Amino acid sequence: MTSENELLRIYRETVHPLYAYVSCRAGGQRALAEDIVQETYIRAWESWDRKPARIPLAWLITVAHNLLVSHFRRIQPGSLSGLDIDPAGESPDMTRPETVARLQWGLARISRSRARLLESFYFEEKPVRDIAAEGKTSERAVEGRLRRAREALRRQLVRFDNAERGA
Repeated sequence: MTSENELLRIYRETVHPLYAYVSCRAGGQRALAEDIVQETYIRAWESWDRKPARIPLAWLITVAHNLLVSHFRRIQPGSLSGLDIDPAGESPDMTRPETVARLQWGLARISRSRARLLESFYFEEKPVRDIAAEGKTSERAVEGRLRRAREALRRQLVRFDNAERGA
């Protein structure tokens, strides 16, 4: 059984990076970010009854990511009305919480690999060369995948806009 002191140590080491990860993906919704972080730790404590994950922060981020995806998949287009983002735009303004919320809605509806690529590029601001190095592929391949991922996201945002207009 994992001791209370061990769980407290893990919490102290991971709470700030986990909250940073979640809050930048929660579209400026502080309550949502706090709920996701709390639910993530609840699941960790339940799951780690005997032994914590080998890399606790990685485990926590994976759980938080899945909770965020589930949250944004449940949202219906009407509940995001008023979010102003141009689906044709290549460079969304990631400083606007409403832009982030709308993007998360779209990211929750495309493949995990495409969403992860867009998150690396836009949220984590990794350069193409770093993404290519991590994936052991060429920069040109990453650029092509980014283009296809943006197009998949764009299709979702157009679908969103059509649903908003009742088309």
